[in-house]
Amino acid sequence: MYKAVEARMPALVCRVRGARRDAGMVTSEYAMGIVAAVAFAVVLYKVVTSGEVSAELQAIVKQALDARM
Repeated sequence: MYKAVEARMPALVCRVRGARRDAGMVTSEYAMGIVAAVAFAVVLYKVVTSGEVSAELQAIVKQALDARM
């Protein structure tokens, strides 16, 4: 039994090492994710601070503050 386990051990260890190596993102993937997140934030900022959207948001906030129960 011991000989059978010892014979299969290198194959099992290689599988574990291979799985561990591919489990996470590499630095370039992190960088691309950050660039995409920043680009999305810039677009969202531009949309929210545009005149029409800003006026609508201000109207919603004013209406909520003026509401009486």
